Amino acid sequence: MEAFFAWCQAQRSRPDLVNSDPLAKAITYAEKHQDQLKVYLGDPEVPIDTNHLERALRVIPMGRKNWLFCWSEVGARHVGIIQSLLTTCRLHRIDPYTYLVDVLQRISLHPAREGIALTPRVWKERFASDPLRSDLDHAH
Repeated sequence: MEAFFAWCQAQRSRPDLVNSDPLAKAITYAEKHQDQLKVYLGDPEVPIDTNHLERALRVIPMGRKNWLFCWSEVGARHVGIIQSLLTTCRLHRIDPYTYLVDVLQRISLHPAREGIALTPRVWKERFASDPLRSDLDHAH
C-alpha cells in the first residue's frame, strides 16, 4: 500500500499530467480516501461497498407514507431509532422478535451503567444463547 501511495505522489508531480486527465482524477480520489482505502486493503473482512447496509435500511424510505402517521417529530425520531435497532439485529443475524422480547423484560433489572450489554451486538454474545421468552411462547 505504501508503494502504491508513493507512486501516486510521484505521478502527481508529472508535468504532463493535467487535472482533467482520468489518471489524475483517479489519483486524487485515491489520495483523498487514503485512510479508508488502507482499511479496506488491509482487512479482507471489510466489504468493498455498503450495499448490504443500504438494502437493510431501504425499509425506511419505502415506508415514508406510513411515517406521516408518527404524529410528531418525537414520534418520527422514535420510529427511526426502532428501525435502526431492527436493522442492526438483522445485520447481526438476530431475530428481532426474540431480541425485543428479551430486552424489554431484562431492561428493568439491568443496571443503566451497563446499557451497552443490551445493544444487539453485545446482547448476541451475552444473552442470545438463553434469551428470556414471552409468556405467549408458553401459551400453546
